Amino acid sequence: MASVITVALATSPVGAAAQAGATADDTAAGWLARQLINGEHVESVPTFPDFGLTADVVFALDAAGVATDASAKATAFLATPDNVLEYAGDGAAESYAGPLAKLALVAESRGLDPKSFGEVDLITELGELQAPSGRFTDASAQPDQSNAFSQALGILATHRAGGAPAKAVEFLAGTACQDGGFPIDFDEACVSDVDATAMAVQALAAAGSTDAANAGVTWLVGKQSAAGGFKANLPGSVDNANSTGLAAQALRVGAKTAEADKAVTFLTGLQQGCAAAEAVRGAIFYAAGQGENAVRATSQAIPGILGISYAKVSAVGASNALPTVDCTTPTTTTTTSSTIDPVVNPGGNGTNPVPQGGNSPALAATGTYRPSVTWLGVLLLLSGSALVVLARRRPSVR
Repeated sequence: MASVITVALATSPVGAAAQAGATADDTAAGWLARQLINGEHVESVPTFPDFGLTADVVFALDAAGVATDASAKATAFLATPDNVLEYAGDGAAESYAGPLAKLALVAESRGLDPKSFGEVDLITELGELQAPSGRFTDASAQPDQSNAFSQALGILATHRAGGAPAKAVEFLAGTACQDGGFPIDFDEACVSDVDATAMAVQALAAAGSTDAANAGVTWLVGKQSAAGGFKANLPGSVDNANSTGLAAQALRVGAKTAEADKAVTFLTGLQQGCAAAEAVRGAIFYAAGQGENAVRATSQAIPGILGISYAKVSAVGASNALPTVDCTTPTTTTTTSSTIDPVVNPGGNGTNPVPQGGNSPALAATGTYRPSVTWLGVLLLLSGSALVVLARRRPSVR
């Protein structure tokens, strides 16, 4: 049976810092592990697994160095041949760069062979998607959804597998905007984006393209708010855990210690403590008072709190502990958090997740997720906007 440990926290109102960064990642990871359905996956739309978000959970647990059994079980779920086929394509008529790269990173984080994951050689199939320009592109009857996220993931995965292709690195470095930041979409006007830049910095730094990486870090520093947070380049966006988590990783890679520490303070300020409803204690909310998609927010915040790049996340030395928030100290406040379901991530199903929580902007997500043709009809029943979402291109670490 998995062990459970507790970490004592100072009682705090919802939205205030639940604990110091030194232990925030542990209790956040413990909460995250307990959200896995059947102990093995996450769902974005009820009854449909979100493979990319499940991979994010694996990265977060491995980065925190706890809940290794949960991470292993989620990895086994992702490595099921049918799930690899559903998420990454068949390697022939349908083959998707982002998912292939993300699954390869999962394997590498867990110490597994990415060339034999779910009976698929992920690295070879990813290499077959590299265009002469160096760009990793999708092979699909659907519009190509490759973007800065899939390119960065591809570089990170191949770097960890023995070395990123020079052309792939050169291509990503060459997509930088004049201000030093990086855009999400390669085929549109160059508009720098926090999420895309944070991913590009991690990939380029790992592959040795330091000038482009440093320019991206400098641009990120200029986008940090006084509170330490970052927001996505979307209408109505606010400082949030997802963008800030990714940016914090890049800042730490770029040796911007003060700015990274400030980002960590912002992230831990969104963690739910003893004044919150028991179901969300330890979770990191997307923004103050916005608990929708807490699984995605928490999974992307944890590596940022720790300052670990996706190039180095590893399960080596991880324990099976499942830390919990210790609320044995009496509290005088009765403030409680939202009672929404923190597990289900309604709406987002592609590279452009639809806005969540009323006026909340879409969340950062890494990689690319494509529902199968058989799922599409059901998704249409669940959301009249499904086709619009599929047609848009918005990044994901999914």
